[in-house]
Amino acid sequence: MAFVLDRASILFALSVFGAVIGLLFAFLSAASVLKRDSGSEAMRKVSAAIKEGAVAYLNRQYRTIAVITVILAILIAVVLKSYAMAVTFVLGALLSSVTGYVGMMVSVRANVRTAQAATKGLKEAFSVAFTGGAVTGFAVAGLGLLGVTVLYLIFRDPNILIGFGFGASLISLFARVGGGIYTKGADVGADLVGKVEKGIPEDDPRNPAVIADNVGDNVGDCAGMAADLFESYTVTMIAGMLLAWAAFGKSSNELILPLLLGSIALIASVIGSAFVRADSPAKIWSALNRGIYVSAAISAIGFFIVNYALFEHYRYFISSIIGLAVTVIIGQVTEYYTSTGHSPVKQIADSARTGPATTIIMGLAKGMESTLVPVMAIVLGAFLAFTFGGGFYGVAIAATAMLAMTAIIVAVDAYGPITDNAGGIAEMSKMPKSVRAITDPLDAVGNTTKAVTKGFAIGSAGLAALSLFAAYKDITHIDVINIYDASVVAGLFIGGLLPFVFSALTMKAVGNAAFRMVEEVRRQFRQIKGLMQGKAQPDYARCVDISTKAAIKELVLPGIVAVASPLLVGFILGPEALGGLLAGAIVSGLLLAITMTTSGAAWDNAKKYIESGNLGGKGSDAHKAAVVGDTVGDPFKDTSGPALNPLIKVLNTIALLAAPLIMAYHLL
Repeated sequence: MAFVLDRASILFALSVFGAVIGLLFAFLSAASVLKRDSGSEAMRKVSAAIKEGAVAYLNRQYRTIAVITVILAILIAVVLKSYAMAVTFVLGALLSSVTGYVGMMVSVRANVRTAQAATKGLKEAFSVAFTGGAVTGFAVAGLGLLGVTVLYLIFRDPNILIGFGFGASLISLFARVGGGIYTKGADVGADLVGKVEKGIPEDDPRNPAVIADNVGDNVGDCAGMAADLFESYTVTMIAGMLLAWAAFGKSSNELILPLLLGSIALIASVIGSAFVRADSPAKIWSALNRGIYVSAAISAIGFFIVNYALFEHYRYFISSIIGLAVTVIIGQVTEYYTSTGHSPVKQIADSARTGPATTIIMGLAKGMESTLVPVMAIVLGAFLAFTFGGGFYGVAIAATAMLAMTAIIVAVDAYGPITDNAGGIAEMSKMPKSVRAITDPLDAVGNTTKAVTKGFAIGSAGLAALSLFAAYKDITHIDVINIYDASVVAGLFIGGLLPFVFSALTMKAVGNAAFRMVEEVRRQFRQIKGLMQGKAQPDYARCVDISTKAAIKELVLPGIVAVASPLLVGFILGPEALGGLLAGAIVSGLLLAITMTTSGAAWDNAKKYIESGNLGGKGSDAHKAAVVGDTVGDPFKDTSGPALNPLIKVLNTIALLAAPLIMAYHLL
């Protein structure tokens, strides 16, 4: 018995070691970025305005969420009679908030340093931007792995960790919704008045909404994505541990395996990051891809070694390889549908020659079409992992292996808002055109990286939700959900409906925020004399304040819908109906999220394809139509679509939390 305990201690120590390596790499990356030259006074002034707006928004958002977190923690402690779960819930929310905050604080400093590095060449600028993004990625994975491992060592029960997952899910939901509303309200307002009505360039300092737009890139694509992937990463590991606990017992190697996979992939991602180098625009995307592929290859070797050391079979290694394969497939398909170098984006751009309507039609068609391969990959992956990898635990291992790549994937994603901001700073501080010639291709690839990461987040959400669904089955002891039962059918349709209602609420929220932003930008152009001529300074702070208030106000109702729906269905219609709701939400949410994020990214890059000199270039009728398509796509790809990931997992984690009470007290 002592040998088993010693071996378990060694395995947990390896998990902690991987987490510490990841956090150390994040710290060293941050130090490397901060040592760089921050440029001229004009550049630092613009960067400071972006930083001030981002910090003000996050502080306000976290104050709002803190109140909700405290209330829910008290309810968990009192209603579920579990103070331990209440503690883990608060810690999950806290660590999720920290990852977003740390990543954003580095990003708003890396942007100006990337712009300054661009004066020395693309190689320098690319290095700064990716290193800045790596801080977010490795902080997410390092804190997530450390949090789950340490809390399990304290409580020795993965059921207690459901609270940690719920806390992470809640922050993810609010960060995605709030950040998405902020960034797209500002972006749409800036584009409609600045580019369409006034005909001025993107990031023009005369546009009053330009600072709010740049702030939004950080609170949405950096802090929001960090919280989203932190949740997916931790919840998936917890789901795997729950399934192992139920099927194999508390002393099994299966219980520790999800943590070991995370540790191995973190170390592999550190090595993979060293291969991310580019010295020309044509090599940017391949350099980022190389980092992902090297990390995946080293992870696969590590997964094999662990499987060989701990088990007498290779079922779990097969499952982990399936997860890595699904990651690569989804990334390739998303890149195909959203990159300017492939036919879908070019077809959307070509359709812009006949106006906004055909642009929107083609973009929607491509978004719907893009669901085919990712969904089939997820379906086939889940089937193969279930069949050859040991049932639902095999599916959980596939999902864990997929999300074990979180560090390098988020690093590639967070690179995007840094390069976007760098271009804005270059424009607003009137840097030479040679700088924009470097930041523009960096930013164009950043759009694709953000799209690929969203595809990864959505695909992983699908597999993670299946693992959580299996854990729900184990907790409720429901072996069969009868779709001929009226309550189950009702739950199924309600679950299928929820992603559409949720998306409607978030789209309307962006519309309301954008309306107020458009009115304010028009007012400033109308009332501030000399603004259009560049002789007067716009009131940037007013636009930042509008986006902040709108985001905080509008994030509450979608959050209530997400939290209340599974509880109402569970307590009124029963646990089988709640199972139907979870199944319906997983299917419709996955399809809708892929459609929206792909369409939005494709519209964005179709606009950039035209702006690069194709089909008449900037100012042409095709360009104006593409701007309208991009404006429609903004809330698709940056608000509603990404927010469906945490929605799916919030529904599942609430179901896990409330399952014992629902089993005892449901009405039907």
